[in-house]
Amino acid sequence: MTGVYRRPPMDAVDPLRARLAEAWPLFGLELRSERLRLRLPTDPELLEVMAVARAGIHPPDEMPFASAWSTQESPGFERGYLAYHWTNRAAWTPEAWEIGLLVATHDGQVLGMQGVDARDFAHLRTVATGSWLGQAVQGQGYGREMRGAVLAFAFDGLGARLATTEAFLDNAASNGVSRSLGYEENGFGQLAPHGIPRDTQKFRMTEARWRSRPRPPVQIIGLEACRDWFGA
Repeated sequence: MTGVYRRPPMDAVDPLRARLAEAWPLFGLELRSERLRLRLPTDPELLEVMAVARAGIHPPDEMPFASAWSTQESPGFERGYLAYHWTNRAAWTPEAWEIGLLVATHDGQVLGMQGVDARDFAHLRTVATGSWLGQAVQGQGYGREMRGAVLAFAFDGLGARLATTEAFLDNAASNGVSRSLGYEENGFGQLAPHGIPRDTQKFRMTEARWRSRPRPPVQIIGLEACRDWFGA
């Protein structure tokens, strides 16, 4: 199937990840939900998930992102993708951070990426999220599960008080995930990935709303070693 990549089961010992986590504790962070595992990709894993993105995220006549990165031609696509993730690592501070987590099934199928970022989290306790899935695995509930996992990380792990997200009005899948998880609509915005403004729907999830309904369990591994990295 086009766009489906498998790596060894994620329980397998990864010597590279273990060595990286000693020096850069974010590599030891992992979120585990019923079907999924989310973690910061090593460079070999970053190449794998980049291949999933290159195989296709959305139809060519659609653009669900604030920046039109997904339709760049090679080699600009590959260079831009790697530079974006490397920059997030290099520029990381507790006052301003963004982490892109590789999303894979428990048996190692790489599905996409789930991001979460914050500015001045120590005081504002607010995060924003964004994500994508390869076209080959869309429509199977993974988007809702991976968003739920990162919200559990934010609220239950970091002690967030608010989570926000935003999607174009015609992005039914993303907006559906937000509504199904219990976000409140929070006004409209505009983004212009091709230089033409398009309306967006904004959403917010408060801590009270997060805790107002039962949520599937999410295991958070390795947070204590890097909690201070998030300003938490």
